[in-house]
Amino acid sequence: MEPALVHDLTKRSAARGLAGLLACAAVLFTFVAGAAPNPAARPVPPAAYEPADSLEGNYLAAYIAGVARDTVAAANYYREALKGDPRNPELLERAFVAFLADGAMPEAFRAAERLVSRDTQNGLAHLTLGVRQLKTKQFANARTNLAKGGRGRTADLTATLLTAWAYAGSGEGKRALETIDRLKGERAYNVFRDYHAGLIAELTGNQAEADRRLKAAYEAERNTLRIVDAYGRLESRRGRREEALATYTTFDQVLPRHPLIRDAMDQLGAKKALAPLIGSAQEGAAEVLYGLGAAGNSQGDELPAIIYLRLALHLNPEHPLALITLADIFERLKSLERANEVFSRIPGNSPVRTTADVQIGLNLEQMGKGEEAIAHLEDLAKKRPDDVEVITSLGNVLRSRKRYAEAAEVYSKAIEKIGAPERSHWIMFYYRGSAYERSKQWDKAEADLKKALELVPDQQPSGRAQVLNYLAYTWVDRNENIDEAFRMLKRAVELSPRDGMIIDSLGWAHFRLGQYEEAVRELEKAVELKPGDPVINDHLGDAYWRVGRRLEANFQWQHAKDSSPE
Repeated sequence: MEPALVHDLTKRSAARGLAGLLACAAVLFTFVAGAAPNPAARPVPPAAYEPADSLEGNYLAAYIAGVARDTVAAANYYREALKGDPRNPELLERAFVAFLADGAMPEAFRAAERLVSRDTQNGLAHLTLGVRQLKTKQFANARTNLAKGGRGRTADLTATLLTAWAYAGSGEGKRALETIDRLKGERAYNVFRDYHAGLIAELTGNQAEADRRLKAAYEAERNTLRIVDAYGRLESRRGRREEALATYTTFDQVLPRHPLIRDAMDQLGAKKALAPLIGSAQEGAAEVLYGLGAAGNSQGDELPAIIYLRLALHLNPEHPLALITLADIFERLKSLERANEVFSRIPGNSPVRTTADVQIGLNLEQMGKGEEAIAHLEDLAKKRPDDVEVITSLGNVLRSRKRYAEAAEVYSKAIEKIGAPERSHWIMFYYRGSAYERSKQWDKAEADLKKALELVPDQQPSGRAQVLNYLAYTWVDRNENIDEAFRMLKRAVELSPRDGMIIDSLGWAHFRLGQYEEAVRELEKAVELKPGDPVINDHLGDAYWRVGRRLEANFQWQHAKDSSPE
């Protein structure tokens, strides 16, 4: 079967490492009964939020919105519900969490004050008030609230790290390091401890300890973006420019072209010293909360992750990776308007702003605003005419709008910019090849798909399987190079054994060779994996007919017809 094109294999996650840190992150949020994760849920459309006619109606609407992770709707409906029953403690707790998740911080702080006046054991409320006091440099009061921030591994980790930063804000560097060194045990704890100890030591002027701690964190986690960036920046300010450049270059080989890494490398290339990663206790505390939110996001714990990120952004509103991660969560929850709102908050001078602008365009396309997406990306391409990511994204949107010839032209501009292609550029030839094939320019398509196959690294088996499948399927469909296509499809199935589209291609190759029983066997597997796909069902109907299973053939053809969007 003709494969669905990869959405964007070049998209890079801004949050890396420490993925196991939040195994118990939900401990702080267990009182939000019934709000089980539901990533597939479609949120209430962010249009008008008409209040219900009753307290119960507003409560039910808020509850449903919370389950769907529609933070705006949940906050709005809980706000209305509180008007009807302002003294209800359970309602207040739920509203408090909804306000936090929506970023309605003044309301969240007021709710937290009311909660702790009634329940001194409410850890999340104390944590929230502690964050507010960190923001206003009331460091002693912050430590008092953080000491009441609940129990459990994650609560202890959060409170300890934030308390250490509160001591750092008071200028008590030694006390801050003594506090942070209470964290012992799991490897992830040790890495987080050394990372923040190094940042605190540098902020408070203990340069030898900063060197020792950040080096220890780097040696333990060489592939974690923030640790690499903090250590590289430290090396550059110590006059170790070549060592700093090597630190970034090593990471760039693992995760190519990350904007923050490329920006640091460019500055080092211009012989500039890099600024510290953290410039204040507030920024350090925000880094703690960002790290916890990013770890929660990597595990699919949306609500705790959103709340940690909201608290981080209260302390450091321009934290680029906290904004990127929060927007990424909203994307996963299909709340694309909210994602774009968050992306738009990233400062214009941030190295990740272009990535955010590209994603805004791609989200507009996903929202059915294709022409607006094209206009947005065309404008961005005019501002950044040499940015390959921008040009490629414009091509992707044109391709998704079935403007294949235009997409191929745009991809050609991107390919011209890269010069001699590297292995990571295989995806661009794959995209252009698919656009050529769809626009009936097969000779050009075949050349590009072969080039993509030549470039795609063995370390990307799913990507290699996609290229093998596209080229081989098209050969089969054109009745060309059948034997070679057959071998390629078998290899693609080995690389992606759970991909129904690729298994369909193998089944169709059997069909074109007249091997109808084998075709039925493979096509039945493909239908099990993708039961609603019209092309696979149509292929299976053809195969059933050939082996004499006429009733089943008619059923599959009808199913294909019913499933087809056209």
